[in-house]
Order: sequence, then C-alpha cells, then structure tokens
Amino acid sequence: MDRRDSLDGRTVSTTDRGDVESLLGTEFEVFLNFRGPDTRLNFADCLYHFMDGAGIRVFRDDEEIRKGEAIEGSLEHAIKSSAICMPIFSRNYTSSAWCLRELAYMVDCLKNKDGKKMILPVFFDVNTDDVKLKTGLYHDALQKHEQKFGCDVVQRWKEALREVGLLKGWDLKNRGQGELIRLIVAEVLIKLNRRDKNLPDQLVGMHDYVEDVVRLLDEGSPEVRYIVIHGMGGIGKTTLAMVVFNQISSQFHGCSFLSNVQEASKGGKVVQLQKQLLLEILNFKPVEISDFDAGISQIKRRFRDKKVLIVLDDLNKWDQLTKFAEKRDWFGQGSRIIITTRDTNFLPIKDENQQSSVPMHFEEFKIYQMRELHYRHAHQLFSKHAFRMDSPPYDYDDISCDIIRKASGHPLSLEVIGSSLYCKSKQLWKDTLKKLNLVPTQDVLDKLKISFEMLEDTQKEIFLDIACYFIGEERIHPHYVWKALDFFPRSDIIVLTRMSLIKIVDDRLLMHDLLRDLGREIVRQENLNVPEKRSRLWCPKVALNVMQTRKGTKNIVALKLTRLSKERDFTSDEFASFPSLRFLELEGGNLAGDFKNLLSSLRWLSWHRCPSELQAVNLCLWNLIVLKLSDSDISGNWNGWGHAWQIVT
Repeated sequence: MDRRDSLDGRTVSTTDRGDVESLLGTEFEVFLNFRGPDTRLNFADCLYHFMDGAGIRVFRDDEEIRKGEAIEGSLEHAIKSSAICMPIFSRNYTSSAWCLRELAYMVDCLKNKDGKKMILPVFFDVNTDDVKLKTGLYHDALQKHEQKFGCDVVQRWKEALREVGLLKGWDLKNRGQGELIRLIVAEVLIKLNRRDKNLPDQLVGMHDYVEDVVRLLDEGSPEVRYIVIHGMGGIGKTTLAMVVFNQISSQFHGCSFLSNVQEASKGGKVVQLQKQLLLEILNFKPVEISDFDAGISQIKRRFRDKKVLIVLDDLNKWDQLTKFAEKRDWFGQGSRIIITTRDTNFLPIKDENQQSSVPMHFEEFKIYQMRELHYRHAHQLFSKHAFRMDSPPYDYDDISCDIIRKASGHPLSLEVIGSSLYCKSKQLWKDTLKKLNLVPTQDVLDKLKISFEMLEDTQKEIFLDIACYFIGEERIHPHYVWKALDFFPRSDIIVLTRMSLIKIVDDRLLMHDLLRDLGREIVRQENLNVPEKRSRLWCPKVALNVMQTRKGTKNIVALKLTRLSKERDFTSDEFASFPSLRFLELEGGNLAGDFKNLLSSLRWLSWHRCPSELQAVNLCLWNLIVLKLSDSDISGNWNGWGHAWQIVT
C-alpha cells in the first residue's frame, strides 16, 4: 500500500520506513492518530485536508503500513515536534497495536513537556466511558494484545486510554462530520496561534494592572473593542501589553503583536508591518502587497470573519492606526485591538468641549492609565536588579530606600539604577545617591525625552514652565500668563495631560518627579557651564549669583529667589540685565532703586512675605497678569497699589 502526505508544501511517499527518514527535522503542528480502516477514507481524510488547507502542518499516520514494534526515527520525531496530538477514537481503535503505542508515547511526551504539548481527542463513534474502559467495547482487543505483548505493555496502554479519556475533546453526537471538522480546525488554529512574547526576567507588580486591562477587554463581549494603554515613557506600557497578550492570545483565531509602530511608520516600513500582521493572523504567507493601501484591503477582506487579537505598540498619530485597524467592521465579533501610546491626543476621545480631533468611528476607546509602582513593588523590582533578590541585605536597606524613593515608582528608573549598582561598592552607592539628588539618570532621561521632543514649541515652553515653577499651582493662574504670551494653554494642557507629561489633580498642575527632573535637565543642557545663558533659573543660589555678578542676559525668562540664607533687597541695577523676564518669585526682602523701563515683560510676580512698604520708585509693571502675595501684611493702603499694575489675581 502506498500513501502520500503533503508535508510543508512537499509530497512525500511514506510507504517504506526508509523513505520517511527524509522527514526527520521537519516540524509539525498536529499529529493525527487513527485506525485506518475505520476513518482513513472519510473523517480522518477530510479533517487532514481541511487542516492542511488552513495552513496547519499535519503528520497523518496510518498504522497499517507500519512494520516492527518500536516507535523510533521520524515517527518519534513527528510526535515530539507536534504541538497537538489528536487521537481519533473509533470502535476498532484498540485492535491496532500501533495506535496504542503512539497513544502511550503521546501521554509520555505530554507529561514531560511542562504543558507545552496538548492531546485533543476526537470521539468518533464511541463515548468517553468506552475510552476510559468503563464499558466492554475495547476489552476483547486488549485481551488479545496481552497474549502477544504481555500484561505490562498492555497495562501501559490501558493507563494511556484512561488518561486521554479524561481530557476534553470532541464527539459526533447530534452533529454532522462537516460541522465537527469546522469546529476542530477553528479550535486548533486558536491553540496553535500562541505567539507568546518574551517577558523581562524581573517582572514585578503587574498582576493588578493585568487584571484591570483584562476587565476592560471583557472577553465575553461580542463587540469589537479597542483598549488604549496610556502612560509616560518607561512606565511599563509595552510590558503590560505583552503580559496581557500572552495571557489571552489562545482565546482568538489569530493574534499579532506589532512593536514600535511609530518608528516603523517614520522609516517607511508600514507595508512590512502589514505583511507581518497578515502572516501571523492567517498562519500562511498572504498575497504580495505593493503598498499600504493594498495592505489595508487585505486586512479588511481577510479578517472580517475572524476573532483576532492585535497589539499596536507605540502609536502617536491617527494615520498610523488607519493602516492596521481603523474600523471595527474590519474584524470579526469579539476581536480586541490593544494600543499603547504616550499620547492620546490623536484618538477620537472627547476633551472638555466634547469634541474629537478625528471623525468618530467607534462608540469609544477604553483608556487605561498606567500608574507608578506601589512602594512595595518598587522595592522588590529595584532589589531584583540591584541584588538579584526580592529585598536588600540589611546593611543596604536604608540607602536602597533612599534611591527607591528618588525613582518615584518609575519601573525604568528602578531597573536602570538598580542594574548599574549591582555588585558595586558601598561608596559607589553613596556617590550615586548624591548624583541622583543633583542630576537624574541619563538613560532614563533619554527615554522620557522622546515625549518632550514630540511637542510643539509653545507646548515645550509650558512644559518647562511647569517643571521649573508651577508644580502644585492651580492651573488657572499660569493659564492667564500663557494666554497673554500668545500660547494656547487650554489645548496645550490637554496635549500634555494626554501625553502623561503632566497630571491635573483637584485642578492643580502635577508632574512625576522624573519628568520634573527631565524638564530641568533640558534647561540645564541649554548651557552646562554658563547658567546666565539658560532660559530659567529655578535654583535660588544660582539665580542670586547671576544677579549679584550682574551677569543677567536676555535669555533668562524666569527667576526664583526664595529660601535664601538671609533676606536682602534687590536693586534696579541687578534687574537691569533681565529684559526678557516674565516670571519672578521672591521671598522676603524688598525692591530698591529706580525701576523705570525695567521688568516691562514681567507677567507673573509671586512674593512670599512681601514688605508693607516698597522702596522701589517708578515700578510700572504694565504687563503683569498675576500677582501672588502670600503670608504678607498687605493692607488697602499699601503703597504698591499705587503703581500702574494690571492685576488679575
């Protein structure tokens, strides 16, 4: 008897045992095990061809051509390499010693594969009790085998039958063979389509995040749903998406994780990503794609009836989404699209005016805002990188806690700083802590700076103003200043919020400590050695030194002169070299001298413990927008009110 199998696009004759040695090295996905005379020309044949047509690599064995009694060579390799072994139990199944040998070998492999191999039985014209040997159907054949092979061998076969009989499978009760085959092929595609992402070895604190996202995904819902994981750079968005992807991918007919979509789009690699998407979802190479419009057409046509899981990692423009997953009706019921982004401005979600920047194609996007790690998890993550343990040694506990607090629950910071200190001396730890108190870790800044560089010029200015001065301020106050400078604070604040660069809590401007440090480091990098050539001087000692040495320049737009060692008066001569100053913060002291034609650009003056009598003359702050006088004994007859100031608050 000659049998020919299509394997991986090749037709191979397996009549002779020597011929099948050519199959060694071939990787299979499904191993079909069946009794030839019962199903070879009907059910098993149809199932094989349906799976082959779906792109599944199947090894179809026929026990009738086997010679000898040992499982070895290509047959052993085929069973070992197959992710799924599928025995088809028919009424005469146990009359074949080869079927039973293969079944026992499958069970052995299942036990030794740590759950990576599956056995999915088909109960063709028997039921589970027959396979579990609770009926007499298989007993006569097994007794005959005992006479030939011995009790020990047959006992092993019986145990394999009982174990597989307990597994969930399919049966033909109340349904036709065509319907059952369709269900089997769909399930096999789901089982095979696990494309698990490699996760970091030191994974900490993800459990709650994963539960939150899975809840938003609502796997049981038939609607197509879009989930957006949003947060600052380095917070763990991609890692969270990978964990969720690994956990739920087996529930879909096809899945694909497309990394760095933004970067690929800039590099003209959209078509390449579209090809990857089609290949991973369909499990076979699609037709050639000439441009991204052709790719969109293929996606719409081929995914319409498929329940798919797609992750689009790192998007920042609507145009990028349109190339892969613009509309819900491109996908089958129950599909899920997960997007990670630093910036939600491009998405059709409503802002305060209930307006969307792009046409609405979906009822809504489900937004999940990534949070910083809780201290317990931050402590564990840092320790895993710094000590390869879950907690620091006793003598490193205090300094570890100081460094962990500096990282403020930011996973990337904890990883970078912890890894850099692994196996280093205690003195280096102390030096690192000192540096962290002055200049944040450059590796982290490089990651975070990506978001800053995406901003428009006015948005950068607002970000730097907040980082240097306005953290904790009610947003309405600097809003007036920015508006007077012809910025666009209302829309720009929304942009910064959606990019996770700032937060609004109780109507106050807040910012992660690392982002604050990023903003200040950007200003410091304007000129590392000459502070007066920077735009903002928030460090009081530096600002005071520039004033005392009369080195002010037109570059400087903001000064902070608070918490000085002793109060002092500031003279008109000292302010003469700051023609562009728009923000000034003082604490105590006084203004002295003739301020005619000085501070004409000032929009914001914050003066803690302002004196009741000003010593300045000709102080005309015509463009002042905000005056903040806290902890000051100012009365209605304060001589400062006599100056021509435009005061809003």
